[in-house]
Amino acid sequence: MHPTEIIEFMILGIVIVSIVIIAIFLKGRRRKAGWLLALVIFVAYCIFFVARPFWIDVQIDKKVELLRPYLEEHYPDEEWTISTVPHRKDGFKHLNPYFIDVVFESEPEVIYKYWVESKDKINQKGYSTNNELEELMHFRRKGLNNFGYFNLIKDWETPINQGFP
Repeated sequence: MHPTEIIEFMILGIVIVSIVIIAIFLKGRRRKAGWLLALVIFVAYCIFFVARPFWIDVQIDKKVELLRPYLEEHYPDEEWTISTVPHRKDGFKHLNPYFIDVVFESEPEVIYKYWVESKDKINQKGYSTNNELEELMHFRRKGLNNFGYFNLIKDWETPINQGFP
């Protein structure tokens, strides 16, 4: 079980126990309403906990289907393999399941990470390799720094002795 799930269970337990303790001190209809509220919260969370992995799977499948035409448009002569995080397996729960990995056959040692928000908003967010940046054939420089992450501060390449712009 992942630590996030343990924290969720603890918070749920605290909320339900608090409602039950308050309901114990109430009388009549209010006590029944307190018990009912605790039961409804518990059942709702159980449904959420069971349904969430299926919801994530559906969302990932939609995003993969949006990524395929994008790759066909930008890399028409390439073959690639798309993979996603097996978020239901132990050891992978700490990874974001919404990042989609793409490995091109011409560059099998590089894994490109894509983030899909909609049909028009598909971004390459990073890469994973031991190669030099200049050797990457499918690297999209827009918004990425040398480490494969977004560079939030631009124009750092200005030499110190020139001063600030």
